[in-house]
Amino acid sequence: MIDRTDIGAVIDEMYAMISGPAGPRDWSRQAAIFHPASRQIRTWIGPDGMPALKAMTPAQYAADTTPFFAANPFYEVEIGRRVEQFGNIAHVWSAYEARRAPDDAAPERRGVNSIQLFRDAGGHWQIIAMIWDNERAGVSVGDF
Repeated sequence: MIDRTDIGAVIDEMYAMISGPAGPRDWSRQAAIFHPASRQIRTWIGPDGMPALKAMTPAQYAADTTPFFAANPFYEVEIGRRVEQFGNIAHVWSAYEARRAPDDAAPERRGVNSIQLFRDAGGHWQIIAMIWDNERAGVSVGDF
């Protein structure tokens, strides 16, 4: 059981819920930390060189990633975090490395998650939006 009154514990759970060996993920863990109206937004550079995005509800994210997680080990490890809070809202910048095994010498990719949270009437933090971008030429996690 995570302490949902602690922003750091919610972020740690977000990484833990998607990380693991090839196989199914426990999507009830996602429901515990993401607001039902939240959005998870993947960004990338398209073949035309232009920025693109895909915004997903929690259910859409689970459906979109389930085939990948079923076939591939995936471990996303946080390598840096900045938290800013004002009242019942918070913003977390979280740098990450993605690996196929927790002890891989080099990550397969790195990037940054921008995570917005809301504290509800019970004092529990929920992720309301998360958008991420991967490192590439001209965009380095080292500059983060």
